[in-house]
Amino acid sequence: MKEIIGGPGTVSGLLLRIGQCVFAAASISIMTSAIGFSSYTSFCYLIASMGLQLLWSFGLACLDIYALRRKKDLQNPVLVSLFVVGDWAKLERGLKILLSKHRHS
Repeated sequence: MKEIIGGPGTVSGLLLRIGQCVFAAASISIMTSAIGFSSYTSFCYLIASMGLQLLWSFGLACLDIYALRRKKDLQNPVLVSLFVVGDWAKLERGLKILLSKHRHS
């Protein structure tokens, strides 16, 4: 399989996952520092979604580190499809929460 830039098991993929972790952590810290954030249900769900994003990206970053250290090839179609579906599900969930109306708890 052709090597995908930013794909699993590559240095560029590791850097992208680390960037996702950093930005997810920054988003969580900024959102939770807002006054009255807990009074909006969708805002709380967005924070929870960012937490899941942080965990997903951290897990894949650890997998990238493992693959790079052990020189394992993660470029097989089944594994790449799993990562694509996981990223797509995260994106869909985040957008759904972001675009929903703000409701008071």
